[in-house]
Amino acid sequence: MAEHRRVVIVGGGAAGFFAAIACAEKLGAAGTVTLFEATAHPLAKVRVSGGGRCNLTHACFEPRDLVRHYPRGGRELLGAFHRWQPRDTVAWFAARGVETKTEDDGRMFPVTDDSATIAECLLQAAAAAGVVVVTSRGVRKVEALGRAGAAPDFWLTLTDDSTVRCDRLLIATGGNKASAGLTIAAALGHTIIPPVPSLFTFHIDDRRLEGLSGLAVEHAEVAVPGTRLRADGPLLITHWGLSGPAILKLSAWGARELAERKYEFPVTVNFAPPRTRDTLVAELAGVRGRHPRKQLATWSPLPMPQRLWERLVASAGVAPTVPWAQAGNPALAALAAQVTAAEFQVVGKSLFKEEFVTCGGVKLSEVDFKTMASRVCPGLHFAGEVLDIDGVTGGFNFQSAWTTGWLAGQALGE
Repeated sequence: MAEHRRVVIVGGGAAGFFAAIACAEKLGAAGTVTLFEATAHPLAKVRVSGGGRCNLTHACFEPRDLVRHYPRGGRELLGAFHRWQPRDTVAWFAARGVETKTEDDGRMFPVTDDSATIAECLLQAAAAAGVVVVTSRGVRKVEALGRAGAAPDFWLTLTDDSTVRCDRLLIATGGNKASAGLTIAAALGHTIIPPVPSLFTFHIDDRRLEGLSGLAVEHAEVAVPGTRLRADGPLLITHWGLSGPAILKLSAWGARELAERKYEFPVTVNFAPPRTRDTLVAELAGVRGRHPRKQLATWSPLPMPQRLWERLVASAGVAPTVPWAQAGNPALAALAAQVTAAEFQVVGKSLFKEEFVTCGGVKLSEVDFKTMASRVCPGLHFAGEVLDIDGVTGGFNFQSAWTTGWLAGQALGE
């Protein structure tokens, strides 16, 4: 180890803080760790995530199952998750006084239901480890100056034009197009996969959805015709179209393909899986025989909001006062099509709340996932969303941040 290791962390998000803490705890008095955050508000994304509750990870403790939730980066993360996974994350926070709980869908939150609990824990752990946190100063430019037989020194130009020298550098700035980290990585020789949004909701202008904002279907299946893109899960109708976990998963897996389509494409929705059009026709015929006098529009045999059922009945061309006994086979077939294969035209997207996640970033083959070290520039490491890694909604993006941050921090402290 060098006589006095000087480590700089660029980016004050989840990955940057986790790496800084891991590195500082390992170095102790043998080095200094300085974290630069360009804004005045470190851990801003942590504070707004999960609706202000911070969905910090997911109760998925088998690495091979865990990696299935990453449209990009799953293969590279498999070994990494064997070294640091959700169980380790939960234990890390518990050791620092933060207890967690698991919800029915596997998402894990602090028992306080307050993201400030996670942010304050990270800030306190950083302070206790001796991390120097500098806010309102980002890194604008990095030069790697060679040293004979050793990793280079890094000379950093900050946004206030001051300069800093270090011998180990971690970039953990996030991965959107405006990320300074991507510019720095490219200047140091790395290939950048162009970033596009990953988690987003669908803009749809369709009479079938008008006035239904706020209604949720507990389980739906969604797909993009003509592609292999499919997802399932809860579905939420919004004033601009469709959202919820099913849509967000579809957007994550289709991030690049849907960007190429300029976010204009058809999407089909099955509001009552696993039923198909044919099985539902048979089911509805049975309902007709058992409840002939009930009005078709006012009594739904399916697990969906009544107002949505009424809208689908109307969209099938069935008069609202028709009793089940008078609903002929063509009407049942039309209704089954609306329920199991409704097609909507997407005309745009919206980002999912403040949780901006991108597909794209530093090319993964140029990074050693045992240490998160650059294979291109000695002394340089990466963590978090600056890499071409993204997960579906549910705490998976934070878990990749904790994992890559911890691995990078350990290596930086060697």
